[in-house]
Amino acid sequence: MHASLIQIAVNPDESVNSRRERAASLVAAQRGADLVALPELWPVGAFEYTAFADEAEPLRGPTHDVMAKAAADAGVWLHAGSFVERAEDGTLYNTSLVFSPEGDLAAAYRKIHRFGFDKGEAVLMGAGEELVTVALPETTVGLATCYDLRFPEQFRGLVDAGAETLIVAAGWPERRRSHWTLLAQARAVENQAYVLAVGSAGTHAGVEQAGHSIVVDPWGEVLAEAGAAEEVLTVEFDPTRVATIREQFPALKDRRLGLARRRLA
Repeated sequence: MHASLIQIAVNPDESVNSRRERAASLVAAQRGADLVALPELWPVGAFEYTAFADEAEPLRGPTHDVMAKAAADAGVWLHAGSFVERAEDGTLYNTSLVFSPEGDLAAAYRKIHRFGFDKGEAVLMGAGEELVTVALPETTVGLATCYDLRFPEQFRGLVDAGAETLIVAAGWPERRRSHWTLLAQARAVENQAYVLAVGSAGTHAGVEQAGHSIVVDPWGEVLAEAGAAEEVLTVEFDPTRVATIREQFPALKDRRLGLARRRLA
């Protein structure tokens, strides 16, 4: 598969509408790729908490419409990153969208683990409750967002649901970049899955972003890594390698605690 991770920069001087159109142009330029991914909350900025309510939109709002068209124009599977969704009951969610090459909405994932330690996203947004996977022709993709990366049980649940490739859309801060790389590799190794982790560039509300989007194979090897600035990270990877590694080194078959929990339930 050919994947393109768009590490877009969020500049406070650029309007949300302008950034949507620019992101759409970047997606359209990836024609020929199989899979394209954008980072977390790129329309507004992952740490721009004071703008969340004003920039919130319905699931099928402006970001949905622009990204659906971009996916269809490029003819790619598009993980459109996440945006601030306002549900019908008024609750805000950090929601990711996945589109088919025809521009149809294939999946929506509401971020389960909210960052902030009783402030910021943790109090402004509702928590998602469902694990989400998407079956592409070549691989089954599991979805996660930023802070989710610190919770290995979510990724093991995605693998149990059939995921072979794990996409993490993030707005990860530079001051914890070493954790970003370490955790991406850990989630790949322990789940024997590809990890495609795409971060944003720029500075959100004074918080410098790490960038350094990364692609890790099921053995924990880094296939590609971006720098700190805006760029498109491209990589070729072989989805069949997941089954090969899981067969050659069948660690997942030796799990005990998950089985014990299911028996108790």
